[in-house]
Amino acid sequence: MPARVARIPNLECEAFYYDMERRGIALLDMEPNAVPEALGQGEIDAGPVSLLEIERLTSQAALITEFCVASVNRAVSCVLLSNQPINELSGTKIALRDPDPTSLQLLRILFTQKHGLGEPTFVDRESDHDALLLTGNRALRGRRAERRFSHRHDLGEEWQTWTGLPFVFSRWMARTDMDRQDFLIVQDALFVGQEDWMNNLYKDTGPRNDLLMLSREVLEYVQGMRFFMGVPEQRAVALFQEKLSLLE
Repeated sequence: MPARVARIPNLECEAFYYDMERRGIALLDMEPNAVPEALGQGEIDAGPVSLLEIERLTSQAALITEFCVASVNRAVSCVLLSNQPINELSGTKIALRDPDPTSLQLLRILFTQKHGLGEPTFVDRESDHDALLLTGNRALRGRRAERRFSHRHDLGEEWQTWTGLPFVFSRWMARTDMDRQDFLIVQDALFVGQEDWMNNLYKDTGPRNDLLMLSREVLEYVQGMRFFMGVPEQRAVALFQEKLSLLE
């Protein structure tokens, strides 16, 4: 039975899957928020997990080396849209639609600890709201599709200007009972896939109409991401955990 890996449709995750099908790895399409449950229930063997969900999975899964999704300066795919500057959004109702839990907690930290605002109020998209949180491909499309908001706050940029560090959104995990040979194949595919995908991206990138992105914008977005944990990313995770502990 081949290794089963969660395939997230977001642009920032495409590099990870570039070499997997060739190796016979079974890719199961799912939304990011479905990955932790699928991994915990044994429906998949590996996948990218939101930073906030890692701890609760440690009895069933472990990190795969140091693979991650992190923004260096600007996240682009994690934005808050509003009609006021972020430091004037006290009491604002923020609409959500299946948000990444790490992004949600990052927004709470920025509101309360960076800008000294009260806790934001979260509502669904159908309720009256003053601002909108978008993550993943929705945020990339929303750069142009959401025209009713005059201010766009990049949460990765908010974090970086505050801390001087990148922001880590997710890390790769694999079940501890995964077959050892399958684990090594997945790990190697992650290494090779990133290199090959990036090389081909610079040669063959075209516009992404599904994301309303020009070729140049795709390249700029990918160049602003990191897929492997270094010292700055390790420090960023530790600081995020520290600030997370201060939330009520």
